[in-house]
Amino acid sequence: MKLSKVIMFSLTSMLLMNFQCNEDDVVLLPCGLEVVSNNEAYETAESDNFGVLNVDLSGDCLTVDVTTSGCDSNDWVLTLIDSGNIAESMPPQRYLKLTLFNNQVCLVVLEKAETFHLSSLRVDGTNEVLLNIEGLPESVLYAY
Repeated sequence: MKLSKVIMFSLTSMLLMNFQCNEDDVVLLPCGLEVVSNNEAYETAESDNFGVLNVDLSGDCLTVDVTTSGCDSNDWVLTLIDSGNIAESMPPQRYLKLTLFNNQVCLVVLEKAETFHLSSLRVDGTNEVLLNIEGLPESVLYAY
C-alpha cells in the first residue's frame, strides 16, 4: 500500500514538472507578408501607379504606407518583390519593387499600410543589407 502511494506521488510530481514554463520556447512569428523573390516578376512589375507616404523598419518588419485612388483600400494587394540579385558591396545590396494591384475606378484618394517580413532577404556572412526599393528616394538599411 505504501509503495503504491510513493509511485503515485512520484508520477504526479513528474507530470506537474512537465507542465512548467520553459523560457527557451519563445517563438517569433513573422510580422507580415513574405517578400516574393522572383527575377522575372521583378522585371515585369510596375511600381508607378501609387505613391509611398512612409517607410518604417522595425526589426525584421518593414511597414510601407501607400496612397492612390480607389473605392476601398481593403481590396488592394501590395507585394514586395526582390530581384534575387545581390550587389557584392559593403553592406551588400538588394533590389526590390513594391507593386499594388488595385482594379477599382474611384476618384477618392485612400491610404493603406502593409507590413512585410524581411528575414528572407538576409545575406550570409553579414548582419546588414541595403534595400534599394524602386521609387523611394533613399535606400533602407536592414540590420539583423
